[in-house]
Amino acid sequence: MSEDIEAKIRRLRELGKASTEAEPQPVSRPPKATLRKPPRKPRGIGSIRDKERRKKILIGAGVLITVIILVAVGALMYFQSHAANQLQEARNSKISEVNQYYKAYSIHMNTTYGQNLLKNTKSKLLSEISAAKSVDQVKAVNVKGAYAAAYQQYKAYLKEQERIKFEQQLNATKREKIQNLTLEFQPLLAQPLPDSIRAEVVDSLKSLESTVNNASSVEQVVKINAAPYLLKLWRDYYDYRIDSVPTQNVVLIMPDGTKKVLSKSEAKAYLAGISNYQQIVRYSVRKVEYVDIALVLSRDRINGAFLSPGDHVVIFAKNSSNAKFQEIVNQGYIELVLLPKQAGLINLNEAQSQSSSSSSSSSSQYSRDQSSTYQPGGTAITNGQTSSDTYSNSQSASQSVSAVYSYSTDLTQILKALAAGKLQNGASVEQQLENYGWEVIDLEKNSGLLVVDPNAQFLVIVKVPSIFVPDILSYQQYLYLAKVTG
Repeated sequence: MSEDIEAKIRRLRELGKASTEAEPQPVSRPPKATLRKPPRKPRGIGSIRDKERRKKILIGAGVLITVIILVAVGALMYFQSHAANQLQEARNSKISEVNQYYKAYSIHMNTTYGQNLLKNTKSKLLSEISAAKSVDQVKAVNVKGAYAAAYQQYKAYLKEQERIKFEQQLNATKREKIQNLTLEFQPLLAQPLPDSIRAEVVDSLKSLESTVNNASSVEQVVKINAAPYLLKLWRDYYDYRIDSVPTQNVVLIMPDGTKKVLSKSEAKAYLAGISNYQQIVRYSVRKVEYVDIALVLSRDRINGAFLSPGDHVVIFAKNSSNAKFQEIVNQGYIELVLLPKQAGLINLNEAQSQSSSSSSSSSSQYSRDQSSTYQPGGTAITNGQTSSDTYSNSQSASQSVSAVYSYSTDLTQILKALAAGKLQNGASVEQQLENYGWEVIDLEKNSGLLVVDPNAQFLVIVKVPSIFVPDILSYQQYLYLAKVTG
């Protein structure tokens, strides 16, 4: 329609141009100074008529052209008004379509970026619609395509945001994992490691960090576990510590504070049975340094038959009647056992008697008392003897003989006198007292009779690792010795 109107306008313009070209062009006159006026000729009647006729023709043509122009302008205005109405209607329809798509996509693109993108798309579409000069140009505005493109751009934005968020979370997880790995390896690196084990520890840490950096998901990072590496490395370290101890045995300190003296192979086997490195790090290995410690124990707290120097013993403690026995020393050796003073007192009472009788008519009586006292080293030994004879006139006679021997010997005083050289035949006494205490115990063992009182105190010299001494001193009043026979 618009093309038809423009064609008609062009034709009207051509007609107007043609009418103007038909008019005679005025001839420019030369300047008065150079041209002479031609002589005026008398006008004829015919020329006047031609002139009038030409004038009428020109007036008619002008009127016709004016009418044509007016008609053309009116038609043009009509067509322009009609086209403008159609263009406006097309614009309104397209703007309504823009608003509908904007409302529909606002539900799905409800983020700040999405709303700004929709507003920019809407503004651009409205500008294109406003700039359109024809209905076809308005119809050519692709509202659906523009919003679809905006939605695809929005989805790409969301995907990019998810990727950025994923990378941020992955990187944060990686950083946290590497920090945790460093903290897990730090206690091991703080130990006095040999160069070979330290290099292995550093390589293992770097390998785990490389695995973390190469992970492509958070799940892969979370699954990376340093426990198997650390368990092996801690075992290698403990084997090194055990092998570096100069003695054949080592002291293994448990997490609960319990201490055990084990051979090197036993200690390695014990630690090899632990499958959690967080448990194995709580153990400690020490070298064995033996010391002698003196204990005074009653007979009933020395168990396991009879003790002799060199016997292997285990020491227990029980600090109350309801408490359980607690093993505090698993490896000790007897150096010496002595009987204290109250067990070294020898008392002996011996009595003998004999009697006879006869009858006689005469009687007489004779009696004799005899006693002697001997005090070697301040110890009193008394011998007494009494005898009597009785005769009667009736020939009845009776005779009675009795002897009583009693002595008390304090071995402590004898040992002091022997050491001071105040005893006669000191060498003989010393020989007789040699191993007296063990002979008493042996007699008990052989005879099955209890000679020494259960409450008798024994001085026991025990050889134990020095690390057990604080525990022994803490439970000194509650100790029990048991002899290892196996």
